[in-house]
Amino acid sequence: MPLLDRAGLDRKLLDDPTARYPQDKLTAFWRLAVEASGDETLGLKVSRYLTPTTFHALGFASASASTLREAFEQIERYFRVVSNTGGLGLDRVGEVYKLRITLPGDGPAPADEAIDAFVSIFVRTCRSRVGRDYSPLRIRLRRPEPVDPQAFLDVFRCPVEFAADDNVLIFDRATLEKPLADANPELARHNEQVLVRLLAELERSDIRARVHAALIDLLSRGEPSAEKVAATLHMSLRSLQRKLAEIGVSYESLLTNTRHELALSYIHDARYSVAEITYLLGFSDSSSFSRAFRRWTGVSPSAYRQQSEQ
Repeated sequence: MPLLDRAGLDRKLLDDPTARYPQDKLTAFWRLAVEASGDETLGLKVSRYLTPTTFHALGFASASASTLREAFEQIERYFRVVSNTGGLGLDRVGEVYKLRITLPGDGPAPADEAIDAFVSIFVRTCRSRVGRDYSPLRIRLRRPEPVDPQAFLDVFRCPVEFAADDNVLIFDRATLEKPLADANPELARHNEQVLVRLLAELERSDIRARVHAALIDLLSRGEPSAEKVAATLHMSLRSLQRKLAEIGVSYESLLTNTRHELALSYIHDARYSVAEITYLLGFSDSSSFSRAFRRWTGVSPSAYRQQSEQ
């Protein structure tokens, strides 16, 4: 597990199927793994160990879909169950379908190897449903051309364009629309109901986590207004208030809870003085911070620190 620690990934989250790691830390983990293994095809190999259960109900729903097109449409619709970075888009253009992996417009992008793994999963999904010999018509990848591209050709068994403008798999229309013999519409519907509930739950927890992260980033610049946090999250104030109301919390309570959580973390670290903690939490002066801390704990910051050191 040393690579997890070096990338800053909490091991305990591995046992939580709904947990999310920050994208920058996931990308760092991929970089460390490639560096440690010396294998630029690591993403292709990782995909061999993934099964429908890896992706919860989404894996089972797509594995029981009536056509490959339906399977990809389900993955597109519920992709946020798997990742909240980027997304998918399936478009028909004449006699072909293009499955596009979109990247976030801002913030850290997934590692090239993560994209390699996703593309390989899509190809393996097709082969598991229509036959081991099937391959896309061609694939475009944004990643730089590897030193040894043959491994990619061996896995995908179709033309691969590297250093492309986008990440796209191109399939023939006939195969994607062909009814599949192993389809199970009832199972697909059941798992889609599970996905609807899971996605709703993720979105409820996601807004809380996003506000929490924004507050941590903004607090050292003074107490951030709800308008400032909304702008940081690229949404209107009304939209932020509505989303918070849907999960039954207020902006003020999240601000208070975030400050409380950070205060306890900082006060246990002797490197921070009370004045520095006041600044980091966005309070205007030490007396304001002390009053808030006393409401949270019943004692002053200095007394709390002394008690914790005994």
